[in-house]
Amino acid sequence: MSSLPSQAILPSVRNKLGPRPDRLQARAGGNSPAPLSFRFPARAGEDEPPRRDAELFYLQKQIQAQTPMVIVLQDGEHVEGCIEWYDRNALKVRGRAKTLVYKSAIKYMYKLGDAGQ
Repeated sequence: MSSLPSQAILPSVRNKLGPRPDRLQARAGGNSPAPLSFRFPARAGEDEPPRRDAELFYLQKQIQAQTPMVIVLQDGEHVEGCIEWYDRNALKVRGRAKTLVYKSAIKYMYKLGDAGQ
């Protein structure tokens, strides 16, 4: 193994990456290096929860196939019909009547006929 000092290799790498954070802090007149931020921004915005791609894929698949669904609400009520469209907060279900169901009110859903399986 070579006994080259690490300083022979690292300065060229540092020059390509820019100045080190601790040197920036020293130039600014601080005594200690500033902590690095590990905060990752959300994809769509700060207020929105992370997207649920599996949920969106499932809903789109049921819309395209016009699958009859049963949506069970938090209060125990059942809504039967095909999902026409959805957005971030609601589903529109076409059954005996067209119904707008808020996602926050949904306990779970299943395909009509899958209840016993």
